[in-house]
Amino acid sequence: MPLFTWTENLSVKVKELDDQHKKLISLVNDLHDAMRAGQGKAALGAILDELIKYTEYHFSAEEAIMSKYGYEEFTGHKALHTKLTTQVHDLKSKYDAGNLSITLDVMNFLKDWLNNHILDTDKRYSAFLNGKGVK
Repeated sequence: MPLFTWTENLSVKVKELDDQHKKLISLVNDLHDAMRAGQGKAALGAILDELIKYTEYHFSAEEAIMSKYGYEEFTGHKALHTKLTTQVHDLKSKYDAGNLSITLDVMNFLKDWLNNHILDTDKRYSAFLNGKGVK
């Protein structure tokens, strides 16, 4: 059973960004599945690396669209992206150093952050971007 399921309630009404959010949810679920299956540190580390890289790719794509269309909340949104990126890199550094296990608490942090970020912060740009013809 997945930790996190995509629903239409999460849609930001921009296909490219919705598809990227779906991929992020899938990666969080892959990490959760690997943790539950007791996969080794190397496997979990590889999935965590992929999640970090894809998150950075997604944030960059999202920021490019917001910047291109002059989204008024761009600066604050970008600051939230920077904060999460730092938090996830810190988790990965602790994990690599053997000071952190991938636990349900870590998984819930990732799930809750992504869910809350989409439902609150990302949803705010939907109408703006749709009004600019971005769908």
